[in-house]
Amino acid sequence: MEPPPAPPQQPLPPPPPSTGKPTAISQKDRDFLLHLEAYLAKRDGVDKLLKISRYTAKLLLSTAAAPSPRLKSFESSVGLSRKAFRLGKFVQDVNALRFFHPPDRQSLILSLIAYLGEGTYFFVEQFVWLSKSGLIDKRNLSYLQKVSAWTELIGYAGSLGLKIRDLTELREEEGRLTRSLEVGLTRGDACREEAARLRKVREKALMKRLSIVQDIADAIMALSDVSDGQGRLAARPSVIASAGLISALISAHKNWVSC
Repeated sequence: MEPPPAPPQQPLPPPPPSTGKPTAISQKDRDFLLHLEAYLAKRDGVDKLLKISRYTAKLLLSTAAAPSPRLKSFESSVGLSRKAFRLGKFVQDVNALRFFHPPDRQSLILSLIAYLGEGTYFFVEQFVWLSKSGLIDKRNLSYLQKVSAWTELIGYAGSLGLKIRDLTELREEEGRLTRSLEVGLTRGDACREEAARLRKVREKALMKRLSIVQDIADAIMALSDVSDGQGRLAARPSVIASAGLISALISAHKNWVSC
C-alpha cells in the first residue's frame, strides 16, 4: 500500500533584508576572540597591553647583565606611545567632578583631590608627549614632568582614601549579610537572595582590594618620578618595574572583566 501523499508545503517567508552589520551577540554568548575584539576596541584596553609590554621590558632590562639596546629602544617607544593614548583623557575627570554627588564632606574632599590630581596629570601629560615627540620645545620638559609626577601622586592619595572608605563599607555590608545568612540557615530558610547578594559584595570587595594594590603600585612609581631618580626606590629599578607590571596586570584584568 502506498503512503498517502504529503500535504503541500507552505511557502517560507522571505529572509529579512541584510543590513551589512554583524548580528548582535550578548555578552554571555561571546567567545574569546569576540571578547578580545571588544577589549581592544577600548582605549584603556590597548593602553594596558602597552603598559604590560613596557614594564616587562623594564623588568628584563633591570635584571639583565648586559641590557639590549633594541629592548631599551622598544621600552622607550612604548612609553611614548602610551602618552599619545592619554590625549583628551582629562575630560573623564572633568565629567566625574561635574556629576559626582558626595554623601559627606570627607568624600567631597577626597574626590576633589583624586579627580583634580588625576585630571591635571592627564592634561599635563599631553604636553609632555608633544615635547618628547619633538613638536614643541623641550626646554620646559623637565618642569612639565615634575608637575605631572606631583599631580599624579596627589591623585593617587585621594583615590586611595576613597577606595579604603568604599572597602570599609563593603566589609561592613559583608558582615551584616553573613550574619543574616547564618540566622536564616539556622531557621531552615533557603536565603537565596542573601547568598547571591553576599557573593556580589565579596566580588566587589575583591576588586576594590585589587584597585588599592594597583594605586599603591602606581604611587610607588610616582614617588620615584617625584624624587628625580634619587633615593632608595630609584636605586632599585627592578622594584619600580615590578610595581609597574603589577599595576598593569591588575588594570588589564579589571578592563577585561568589565568589557
